[in-house]
Order: sequence, then structure tokens, then C-alpha cells
Amino acid sequence: MKKLLLFLSLLPLLASGQSESISIFLDDPHTRYANIGVYIRDLRSGEEIEAYRKSNAIPPASVMKILTTATALEIMGEDSCLVTVLEYSGKIDNGTLNGNLYIHGYGDPVLGSAKQGQTFLQTWAKAVRDTGIKTINGDIVADVSYFNGDALNPAWLWEDAGNYYAPGIYSLAYMDNTMNVILRSNETGTIAKVLYTVPEVPEIEFENHIRCTSIQEDGAYIHGMPYNFKRYLVGAIPSNRGQFGVRGDLPNPGLLLAQHFTSRLRQAGITINGKATYISEPNLMPRTQLYTHRSTPLGEIVVQTNQHSINLYAEMLYRLLGARLGTPCTLYNSEKMVRNYWRNRGVNLMGATIKDGCGLAPQNAISPESLVDILTYMSASSNRDAFYESLPVSGRTGTLRSLLAGTELEGRVHAKSGTIAGTKNYAGYIELPDGRRWVFAVMISSAIGKSTEIKNVIEKYLIDVYRRNR
Repeated sequence: MKKLLLFLSLLPLLASGQSESISIFLDDPHTRYANIGVYIRDLRSGEEIEAYRKSNAIPPASVMKILTTATALEIMGEDSCLVTVLEYSGKIDNGTLNGNLYIHGYGDPVLGSAKQGQTFLQTWAKAVRDTGIKTINGDIVADVSYFNGDALNPAWLWEDAGNYYAPGIYSLAYMDNTMNVILRSNETGTIAKVLYTVPEVPEIEFENHIRCTSIQEDGAYIHGMPYNFKRYLVGAIPSNRGQFGVRGDLPNPGLLLAQHFTSRLRQAGITINGKATYISEPNLMPRTQLYTHRSTPLGEIVVQTNQHSINLYAEMLYRLLGARLGTPCTLYNSEKMVRNYWRNRGVNLMGATIKDGCGLAPQNAISPESLVDILTYMSASSNRDAFYESLPVSGRTGTLRSLLAGTELEGRVHAKSGTIAGTKNYAGYIELPDGRRWVFAVMISSAIGKSTEIKNVIEKYLIDVYRRNR
């Protein structure tokens, strides 16, 4: 009877020409009732290896970064750099600037990041001193007006706002827009004590409800809105751990940058008679450019974005795409730019819902077929090497470090992963021993169980398809 029921369950697959590999998903309790979409195609011949509901629009989670980074590479080029410009208003008279000094941000996501460091501030101070400025009778102003006022994407969930993975998006990023709140973990049942933040944020104010419990992992969250220095700490952390760090976003990274730059200017012997501040709306006051800071090449930023799935970087690249249609950059123009680019290259995104560039918005949806078409296009692009090298490798690097480790597919899959509750996706390329390359997307949402359990089912599926078709 069981064999008969299994045969009957496979009849729709057999009738539609699907391989029995799909039954791995349909028979497993974690994925049986999930929304599943699969598409695997031979890159050279165009032969369809696997297809199951390939046109279904499924929440991509961080696989959305494939769409964003591919578009950014194509439109902007891997060697392009993003700029931050020092400008001043007023005039310099006998070593005194009678006006403001501006830090004008144009969307560099890695300024002052952990990888890039803080040495640029010394270079900036030297550039100001070399101009002959010894005294500034004005303010040090962070200008974040290049992006519009949607510092928090309206499609993101409130529960994410203020956490490190959902930072405010400003045209001036600084230190990955992230702070580490250092707590003291005490006895079980007590409230953790806030000790300090790294970096120090002078204006920060906490309402702390984080409790020390018997859990073994970080269960704390930080909530807050852009430009607002009130942060709510909720959840739990392990008890009796001593100092314990919880990451959240910087309420106003541009202002913190202006404060740090003010300190560095004073260390360089320049007198500042004003204050550190910021503006979020354009002003028409005439300015003179003093110095232009250039980021690392876009190709390197894309590597960081995809290898480590950094939402901030992807979201800033998405906003910058919108700048091609007009400034201040808007989310509407970003979506329009992405859709127009791929429509003009024959990729159908009609069924896709695009709300952000990083995949954090739960409303996002895209089909496996659309992802495979984009990946296929990128394999023949002049930016193919930069894009391919940005993707994590199974069992080796980035977010794929644990995927397929110790199997025959270790080192053979170059792909982007995407994970949110009940959702696990992978899209990229599979290298075969004979030199062939498959392009694929496996997408599962509304699944039951932990992320690792869903991943295990996907691993079984990919190995089965590989063994049947290599």
C-alpha cells in the first residue's frame, strides 16, 4: 500500500516530465507543504536539467542580492569608485574659513568600515590643512541629501529596524552603520547592565529590557528609528557571561563621522569654532570642492556584499541605481532602473515584486526562472569574472562555508544563499567534472523546521540531481 501511494504521488511528476529528484522535497516533512520552485539549466547547451514550478514567484531573501549586484556591475562597472567630497561654503581669508566645511556623501557604503579602517580621516585633515585653512568659523556638516528621506525602507518590518542587519540607509555610511552595545551578563533572571558602546555615541539613550536567562545564544534585539538616539533593548542573553556584545545600527552615522572628523581636525592643529552637525535636505548655498575621496572599486564591494551577505552594501547599491534616473535617489527610481535594465535584455521580471536591494523586505518575490536568466546573462557579460568570483563557494567560503561540505559538490557550487524564517534559497552555478556548468535556482519558502533542517533537504536534492545527470 505504501509503495502504491508513493507511486500515485509521483504520477504528476512523471506526467510532467519531472525527475524523481523532486520527490526528495515532496516526501520530506520539512518541505512537503512548502512553496517550492526549482530550475536547473545547462549553461552551454541550454538543456533543461530540472524544472519544478520554475515560474513561481517566491520570496528570495538575500538571493535578491544577485539582482542588485549584477545590475550594479553592469551599469556602473567593476572598476568604478564611489566618492565622498569635502566642500566648503564662504571664503578662506588669511587662513580662516568663514563658512562651513561639508562632508558630502554620494553613497560609498564602505567608508570607515571594519575592512577599510579610519586612516582616511588623517588624509582628509591633511587636505584641509594643505588648503591653508587654520581656523574654521563655521560648522563641520555631514551632507546626506543625495539619498531621499527614506532612511528606513518602508517595506522592512518594525521588528528589524535598529538591528545591525537592517540599518538606516544614508548617502553617508560610516563604520558599516553599526555599533556594538556592550552589556554585563549577570545572574539568571536579572536585567543585563549597559556598559558602553563601540564606537562611542555621545547622544545615545537606552531603554533596556534585556534579561539574563539560561539560553545559550544571543536572543537580544535593538529597536529604533533613523536619526533618533533612543534605542530599545529587548530579548535575552546568556547569564553569567561577563561582558556580552549586541550589535545594532548607528542612529546617525553621518553625524558621528562629522564628530570624528572634527576631533581629527583639532588634533591636526585646526581651530573649529562651530559644531559637528548634519543636513538631510539639499541646500543651495554655493560650495567649493576641496578634496574627493574615492572608495575601493565596485567589484571589491560586490565581493563583500555577496560573500558576507551585507544588507547595508546591497541596499546602498540599490539606491545608487536609482540615482541614474534622478536625484535625490528614490526607491521608486531604483526599482524602475532594475526592471528597465533587465527587460531590455530579455529577462522577464513581470511576476517579480521588488521592494529593496538586499532581500530583507518580506514582500519581495522572484521566480527561479528569472534568476537563472539573469545568471545566464551574467555568464557572458564583460563583468562575468567579477560577478562569479563574488559568489561564495560550497564548503569553502562566505555564507556557503557549511553547504555541501565533505560531499562531492564541495567546491563545485558558486552561489548566493538567502535565509529568513521558513525560507531557504540558493542560486548560482554548479561546476561538473567534465567542464560543463549548470546554472540553477532552488527556492523554498513557508517550510517547517530550522534553517539547518531545510538546508539538509536541499543538499540531498542537489547531490541527487548531480549524481543522476553528471
